[in-house]
Amino acid sequence: MRENESADSNDSGEQSNPQRPEAFHRKEATGERSMLPDSAPMVGGIREDCRQHAKANFFGITFYQILLRIGWIFKTESVIMPAFLDLIGGSGWLRGFLPMLNRFGQSIPPLLISERVRNRTQKKYFLACTTIVMGLCFVFLSLLWNFTEGKFVAMPLVFLVVYGIFFVATGINQLIVNTLIGKLVVVNARGRLAAASSLVGGIGAVLSAWFLLRNWLSDESGRFELIFGFTGVAFLLAGMVCFFLIEPKDESRTDLQSSSRLLKSSLKTVVADKNFRVLMIVAAMFGMSMVLTPHYQTLARERLSVGFTSLIPWVIAQHIGASLLSIPAGWIADRWGNRIVLKWLMFMLCLTPVLGLGLTQLGSIGRQLYPFVFFLLGLVPITLRFLNNYTLEVTDSENHPKYLSTLGLFLSVPVMLTAILFGSMIDWFGFGFVFLAVWCCMLFGWAMTFRLEEPRNGSA
Repeated sequence: MRENESADSNDSGEQSNPQRPEAFHRKEATGERSMLPDSAPMVGGIREDCRQHAKANFFGITFYQILLRIGWIFKTESVIMPAFLDLIGGSGWLRGFLPMLNRFGQSIPPLLISERVRNRTQKKYFLACTTIVMGLCFVFLSLLWNFTEGKFVAMPLVFLVVYGIFFVATGINQLIVNTLIGKLVVVNARGRLAAASSLVGGIGAVLSAWFLLRNWLSDESGRFELIFGFTGVAFLLAGMVCFFLIEPKDESRTDLQSSSRLLKSSLKTVVADKNFRVLMIVAAMFGMSMVLTPHYQTLARERLSVGFTSLIPWVIAQHIGASLLSIPAGWIADRWGNRIVLKWLMFMLCLTPVLGLGLTQLGSIGRQLYPFVFFLLGLVPITLRFLNNYTLEVTDSENHPKYLSTLGLFLSVPVMLTAILFGSMIDWFGFGFVFLAVWCCMLFGWAMTFRLEEPRNGSA
């Protein structure tokens, strides 16, 4: 177990703690060894040559994530996209494709490409390419909706294909951006990075949604060519920001493992490392919460008899929740570690399914209070971010791509196996049974957070 070297301070103002281990991961359990060059000492959890540019990269990655956040509010999986799918003839099983495609794209492709990411001497160009592909997907949907005026008979199929491509790019993108955070941002600034990008990005997203969606949505439909076009442009601008990151080169590597060996290596890591194994259980049960995200808006629109204009306060409430709740979460994580944050985030997420079901029984009062359900759904991206941050601390930087892709795999497998099935069960049996079943899974995941260890001091 390797400890951080001490330093008086770092570029973001944190004090390095020479007694705190950089990673709790026991490398002897998996037979892995560090491949970092001897000439690259570690300070604040990153290499000295990266630390010299830590402040500039902190702001660069923050700005990148702000642009992504502003674009993302116009394609929120819990509000905008399932409502669009309902508009073009969707049903429960078709909405189930949304979380399934989401988690497939953010699990299998990152796992298969993690070695190539690790072997790249500079990763920012790869990040730029994936972000640009994300933007082009929505530019295409915008043009298609505009030229066909929403009357294209195969629109559901084309939409799902393009959305699948989008999430393949997104999954690889998230692997790279989290790898870059592990490389370029000191340990005690990562919580602040999450809070800053969520707060500023959330404010920009909410203001954009408030001023634009009011003109682009009506009770019956929406100007989706403008909604998708705005998303695409925001992603393309974020892709341009990647070129301004200051990324020192890594060692050149040519060793590549086959897909089967990558999967075996990931599973071996989970088996050998008890704490990481517990984390994967927490991640899998957290992933189950995503099965429900496309159905909250349909639940309310059907039971509370509201139109598309209700999407505006819901999507705003969700992003306000993500922004406000990320501030104390980031501060607590930097001060006391990510484990305690995961405990509280998982607990609050467990309230969401039962609250959603309960409010739809209250008529007009439920309509007024239902935005609070989406406020709590703002916890989903926050929890995902702190799962990534926790993972960055349980191993050394050269293993980050593999560990992050393994996390993505365990987050996604339960969703891929159950999303379409549960969507069909909503069509057959209604919302109550499915929501309560997922709620039980989430409670189990919350209970497992108490068995996690704190990587910064090795305590249970």
